[in-house]
Amino acid sequence: MSLYPTLEDMKVDQLAQAQRQYEQPPQPSHQPLQYPPQDPAVASAPPGSTLYPSLGDYMGLQLTPELIAQNTSVVPVNPGQSQVGVRQNAAGQMQVAPISAGNKGIVRAEVKQGIREVIACKDQDGKIGLRIRHVNNGLFVALVQQNKPAALAGLRFGDQILQIDGQNVAGWDNNKAHRVLKEADPNRIVFAVRDRPFERTITMQKDSAGYVGFVFKDGRIKSIVKDSSAARNGLLTDHQLIEVDGQNVVGVKDKEVGDIIDAGARTLTVTVMPSFLYDHIVKCMGNSIVKKLMDHSIPDL
Repeated sequence: MSLYPTLEDMKVDQLAQAQRQYEQPPQPSHQPLQYPPQDPAVASAPPGSTLYPSLGDYMGLQLTPELIAQNTSVVPVNPGQSQVGVRQNAAGQMQVAPISAGNKGIVRAEVKQGIREVIACKDQDGKIGLRIRHVNNGLFVALVQQNKPAALAGLRFGDQILQIDGQNVAGWDNNKAHRVLKEADPNRIVFAVRDRPFERTITMQKDSAGYVGFVFKDGRIKSIVKDSSAARNGLLTDHQLIEVDGQNVVGVKDKEVGDIIDAGARTLTVTVMPSFLYDHIVKCMGNSIVKKLMDHSIPDL
């Protein structure tokens, strides 16, 4: 029986048995807790023998201790890779400052829950400045052009569009979505939007040298420095940098992204998306289009 069986398959007596098992106090251990487990017997222990469920299958991802160790390991920095946080201070320690609740980057980058209404119009050329990509029968924002109505209305890369002018868009492809937008009223287009469901924000602290501990190339995170703020706060490799302190950096050169990071406050918030999802969303657009047209302005608070 799995530690967290599904409600459909669980009977009342099984639920009671699982609850009793949880209520038993954990046995004291004379060995410090380690992760990943060093003893193969611990790594292969059956479900229910440890306090937390196995990481073998988490949200559809095969998260094994070996994979996690690989994702948090340090690899040599190759030429052409941008580096953030590889150095430590003179004492070999990371300097961590408390997170300020009033940090503007955290507020700009917040992924809000729920659904919001966005009202936009078309410009004098009949354009809204928006490109959409379908992912698993859902529509997602792939490009927001700077200074166009979509950007001014607050749409952001990765937003999920649920409705256009009251029509549910589930199952629509790119062509149908763009056709509906082309035929829409130029003075008022109403979107129902879920805020960036594929993205997550991670807040880190720069050390005394101004580094947080990750390496990226072409916006993709390549490695994490052990014991860095990036590692402690759960940043993973094979994720794409989407925003830095709420500012979109999709298509921005690595050096310019590094300059944005360096110019930011000590508390740094990055917004990331799994690389395979990012690649799927942007694969129909050329790099030149993304670099030239993407809105990279700093969101207003």
